[in-house]
Amino acid sequence: MPALASHRKPRTKVRSTTSAVGLTTVALASVTLLSTQSATAAPAEPKPAIEEVRKKVDALYRQAGAATQEYNRAKAASGTQRKKVDALLSDVAERTERINEARRALGSYAAAQYRSGGIAPTATFFLADDPQGYFDQSRLMARATERQQKAVSEFRTQQASAAKKRAEAVKSLEALTETQATLASSKKAVQSKLTEARGLLSRLTAEEKARLAELERRKEAEAREKAARLAARQAAEAKERAAAEEKAREEAAKGSGGGSGGGTGTGSGSDAGSGYAAKAEKVLAFARAQIGKPYVWGATGPSSYDCSGLTQAAWREAGVTLPRTTWDQVEFGTRVATADLRPGDLVFFYDDISHVGIYKGEGMMIHAPKPGANVREESIYSMPVYGSVRPA
Repeated sequence: MPALASHRKPRTKVRSTTSAVGLTTVALASVTLLSTQSATAAPAEPKPAIEEVRKKVDALYRQAGAATQEYNRAKAASGTQRKKVDALLSDVAERTERINEARRALGSYAAAQYRSGGIAPTATFFLADDPQGYFDQSRLMARATERQQKAVSEFRTQQASAAKKRAEAVKSLEALTETQATLASSKKAVQSKLTEARGLLSRLTAEEKARLAELERRKEAEAREKAARLAARQAAEAKERAAAEEKAREEAAKGSGGGSGGGTGTGSGSDAGSGYAAKAEKVLAFARAQIGKPYVWGATGPSSYDCSGLTQAAWREAGVTLPRTTWDQVEFGTRVATADLRPGDLVFFYDDISHVGIYKGEGMMIHAPKPGANVREESIYSMPVYGSVRPA
């Protein structure tokens, strides 16, 4: 009997959409996530304007200049302190030798007493670290000769003196250690500020560097205009003074019947001025010879200088020894107003007095500007003027 055919309908094959739905869900989730991240992400920090960069770099160089002066002061103090420590240690060594000689003398007295049958405590008296303590014992003092007592007294004097010098040496060594710590800290500060400034400049594009250079040129031009106005004002005032002095001489000559006695006061003032002018000429001749040499912080020549290193070296040529730092140089000599500046005067800059230049006349100076620049002539108005000093 033939098999009966199945009345069940055949299954219709349905394509699975699970994978497609899963992929779509993941894609949508990814798009949503990216959209959310883009919406919540902090906006990129705007690049600072060139003017802001210039101000920041100038501030960093100024801070590096102040740290350089701190370094210079610590270095000078360290050198002085080192010499003092060496001298004290040498002195202590000499005094220690004298103590040993005194001790040997006491030992010889004690040995002599021992050989002659002296009382044992007498030997202890001479050899003890504190023989003075035995002076209260009248029995031993009676046995000590005058010469022996003198030897003990000398020993005690040498011992006390050496102890005092040793304490001074220890104190000086502690001061030297503190100074050297300041030296290291200042050096680190200078390097940090310079590194930050170079980093800012290195991130500028070629176009931005060109714009920065243009800003510097404008600033320099403005400073030169101010220098020219100062030069004109000084020239006019000098002409007026010369005319007044000439008139005073003529009137003095008439009053004295043509004699020369009336001009003595003016002559002595002129002599004093010419004395300073002669020194200033040496200073400026030296400074001009250094033009083109690089600024190096902490340098005092002859191949490179920082600002106060240059002024110190230049005035040394005129026989004047300036202190090492701008902070000390500004206290050296006589303060003068900007309007009364004369060639050779020192001009100081910024409220922290971290920079100095040598006035050459007509509103211009010679100075060692900053890292990356060479010794050059520049208007004194290229930086904010703090004050001026006439060193001699």
